[in-house]
Amino acid sequence: MDRLFALAGAKLALLGVVLGAFGAHALRERLSPEDLAIFETGVRYQMYHALALFAVAWAASRWPGTAVNAAGWMFIVGVLIFSGSLYALVLTDTRWLGAITPVGGVALILGWALLAWGIFQGR
Repeated sequence: MDRLFALAGAKLALLGVVLGAFGAHALRERLSPEDLAIFETGVRYQMYHALALFAVAWAASRWPGTAVNAAGWMFIVGVLIFSGSLYALVLTDTRWLGAITPVGGVALILGWALLAWGIFQGR
């Protein structure tokens, strides 16, 4: 599992850099300042949690267990829902997608709680 989460972190970080550059260069003139800020929030949280997946990979190699693995999956799901819904909201102007963004936020919060619990339980 540690390799899977490290690979997922690397891929999400790569995509985060690409999307950040896309937002800064291709979208700056096309989006309102408010929508650009929403897009940048998605990129920021994606990058934070891409790095968090490296912490999960390390924890999984040091203290393997269900909670640590679940934390990694919550980070992946959380990024897909949280950041993904923000990207889609801005790029498609489908405002109702903002209603599902908090579901991704809850998954990210659960990921941090599970990571802390898994490390606490680790031997």
